[in-house]
Amino acid sequence: MSDPLFRGVIPALVTPFRDGAVDEAAFVALVERQIAGGVHGVVPVGTTGETSTLSHDEHRRVVELCVKTVAGRVPVIAGAGSNSTAEAIELVRHAKTVGADAALVVTPYYNRPSQEGLYAHYAAINEAVELPVLVYNVPSRTSVDISEAVLIRLSKLPNIVGVKDATGDMTRATLQRIGCEPGWVMLSGDDPTALGYMAHGGHGCISVTANVAPDLCAAFYNAALSGDWKTALYWQDRLVRLHKALFTDNSPAPTKFALAQMGLCLETSRLPIAPASEASRTEVLAALREAGVI
Repeated sequence: MSDPLFRGVIPALVTPFRDGAVDEAAFVALVERQIAGGVHGVVPVGTTGETSTLSHDEHRRVVELCVKTVAGRVPVIAGAGSNSTAEAIELVRHAKTVGADAALVVTPYYNRPSQEGLYAHYAAINEAVELPVLVYNVPSRTSVDISEAVLIRLSKLPNIVGVKDATGDMTRATLQRIGCEPGWVMLSGDDPTALGYMAHGGHGCISVTANVAPDLCAAFYNAALSGDWKTALYWQDRLVRLHKALFTDNSPAPTKFALAQMGLCLETSRLPIAPASEASRTEVLAALREAGVI
């Protein structure tokens, strides 16, 4: 296969809040910290960015601010999903207009389209906007699982360039590597199993943990991409407790708690995401210490 457009660790950025609004200064500082840590791209307004509780104006503003802050140093893959195809097209079009390098489009949630409906959804986006699009497959959140057969069909469309796979099923990378068009981008969406996904031919991960430990995650993915599996395994072992700890409560509450402990932003999320539980906080603190982050 030819080299993919995107690879390595790409944090799914949190959206910090202060006094009920997006904390733009904290967001800019978080983006700068990610780039200084050596990440290979960034994703604003994904699931971890609490896009479901941002207004459309806030969503657009965060994408614009991210693109402006990054200033071409790494790719920006803007979250742009919806369970309305027309709305998804609008968000992808906005991402292109403000200079994002690609869009991350989740499979339509709640209305549970058929496999043919899923194909038609992405085909319509492909036709409407000339911007690279990654399919985001996360059945645990959307109640729909896009099939390998549909992904293989989508890989033939010029603007559908890859997948963020949050299923934890490593064999999907093998099947797509064999069946999809050359250059198909395969990114894990599950930090704990990303090492296995990479070994099956994946190219990287859209990561939650990188919010907290960008330099450590970058070291892990640089090792894996270079085929240095011994070093990659070292970083996997050092980070695995943190990977798990950040999902001991509803995401991104544990991640924001971790960032707050580091003085990087407030831990505030928007309802219905409640603050991390005491048990979650205890585990996050222990995991941060074990990984050497604090």
